[in-house]
Amino acid sequence: MSTTTSGLTAVRAGVLDYQAAWDEQRRLHERVVAGEQGDTVLLLEHPSVYTAGKRTEPWDRPMDGTPVVDVDRGGKITWHGPGQLVGYPIVRLPDPVDVVAYVRRTEQMLIDVCAEFGLTAGRVEGRSGVWVPEDDRGPARKVAAIGIRVARGVTLHGFAINCDCDLAYFDRIVPCGIRDAGTTSLTAELGRPVTVADVLPVVERHLPTLVQV
Repeated sequence: MSTTTSGLTAVRAGVLDYQAAWDEQRRLHERVVAGEQGDTVLLLEHPSVYTAGKRTEPWDRPMDGTPVVDVDRGGKITWHGPGQLVGYPIVRLPDPVDVVAYVRRTEQMLIDVCAEFGLTAGRVEGRSGVWVPEDDRGPARKVAAIGIRVARGVTLHGFAINCDCDLAYFDRIVPCGIRDAGTTSLTAELGRPVTVADVLPVVERHLPTLVQV
């Protein structure tokens, strides 16, 4: 199923193996670069998988032999799996390409999504992603991760927002290489079930933020 808003097509891809999603990203990327297709965002869930960006250190990886897929995005290691909504925007950035501005737009979109569910989230200086600020429940904790790559002016990879995933998966790694902060989900923070199916239409509605310059 796909919907188009503000020239951006959102494709609901269901549950997709990581490698299959990566192959589809590259196919779409070639088409967008060539001008054969407009800006497109894949929205999906992955079966449980760890992926390591280019800045991943050996000590960030799981020590129990859990398989890790090495990928060409920025950032370090993270987990994808059931209960987490993953978005892969394949969008052409305006000239001159400003990657930091695109990351900030992605963060703002996710902050706005969290706000719709009643969760106040924001940025942490020097750290990408979207965070619940430190409070009486603990230190700042990440509810959504961002890791992107830009090739020939068009984006790859993207964002992941934790809806009702099993947070124990993050305990095996140092998520995004950050040791002094936790990982959380909409469900954990709000104290009520918030599923991928709940979050999907809200993310779709906010996707135009990615291309508003």
